[in-house]
Amino acid sequence: MNTPRIPPRFVPTLTTVLEVPAPAPKAAADDTPAPATDPREAVALGPAARLSELESFALEEQLMHRVLQRIDGALEERLSDVVSAAVQVQLDAMVPRLRSEIEAVLRTLVVESLAQELGETLGSNPPKDASSLG
Repeated sequence: MNTPRIPPRFVPTLTTVLEVPAPAPKAAADDTPAPATDPREAVALGPAARLSELESFALEEQLMHRVLQRIDGALEERLSDVVSAAVQVQLDAMVPRLRSEIEAVLRTLVVESLAQELGETLGSNPPKDASSLG
């Protein structure tokens, strides 16, 4: 009843086993010891180490493209919010000045129109100073 257990999919599993290289034979004249290879130091290669340089480059490009797509969507939304806020601040600062400018222009137009109307209805006796009416 020794059935192999299948781990859940979120548990990392070892996919590649590295073989420990056999120690090189020592030369008779060489007295320096060869470095010991400990099997506990052997590690599985990650997916990037198993890919060729071209495959690795393609994977990086795909990852970069996906990241930039996500950034693009978030950036557009945030820039829209920032620009809207900046425009609103500028508009709030402009409104009082625009009102005073519009009021001055309208006042001048009304005074001039009244002066012309009064000059036409009263005959040949127009007022000397049209600004005195406003």
